[in-house]
Amino acid sequence: MDEFFDIPTVIVIVIAIVVLFRLRSVLGTRTGNERSPLQRAQQNQVKPANDEKVTPLRPAPAAPPANGDAERRALKLETEIEQMSHGDAAVAGGLKAIAAADAGFSPKAFLEGAKSAYEMIVTAFATGDRKTLRTLLDKDVYDGFEQAIAAREAAGSKVDFTFVGLPKVEISDAEIDRRDARVAVRFTAEVVQATRDKDGTLIEGNADQVQTIADEWTFARSPKSRDPNWKLVATNQLS
Repeated sequence: MDEFFDIPTVIVIVIAIVVLFRLRSVLGTRTGNERSPLQRAQQNQVKPANDEKVTPLRPAPAAPPANGDAERRALKLETEIEQMSHGDAAVAGGLKAIAAADAGFSPKAFLEGAKSAYEMIVTAFATGDRKTLRTLLDKDVYDGFEQAIAAREAAGSKVDFTFVGLPKVEISDAEIDRRDARVAVRFTAEVVQATRDKDGTLIEGNADQVQTIADEWTFARSPKSRDPNWKLVATNQLS
């Protein structure tokens, strides 16, 4: 009996009792009302209604576009037509008809494009750049330009050309038929050009003087085409 209750065994039993008592005080006891891990997770997801830091799982739908966009575009178009027609009722009517058939048409944007096209075309013609001309000209117009370039090359002539600017550009006519929209533009251009023969002798123009030239060009495009580019379909030299 004394051997069973030796001092080391008693010490171990006392230590075990102390440890169990401390674990019980820290962990507590089960009452039968404990929440499962799933219940605790669900409760953690619920936030108070007045919690200002709540982030919605799905953003609120965007506000519908303002219904004034169409009105603003219509007003902008009307203003452009008034400016570009310069009081010419026929031109204004033609531009309105084109805009009605082509929702993307803007007289102002068209005129800016026509300016760029004019400079590119006259420069390409002077330098014999057929590739550029082919992309900007209708076939019949291109054939006429190409013949002039070929005749110049056959004669050995060369053109010194510098585009200076466009002091005046205006829309002179506009119309639309079943197939195409057509807009005529009058260009007043300033250039420096001099044509020399194969020996370098000046035969036309002046390399040291700015010359004013005037043309009326007609551009066309089908409103139903996916290609936004207009092509030059007719030329008329005014001076």
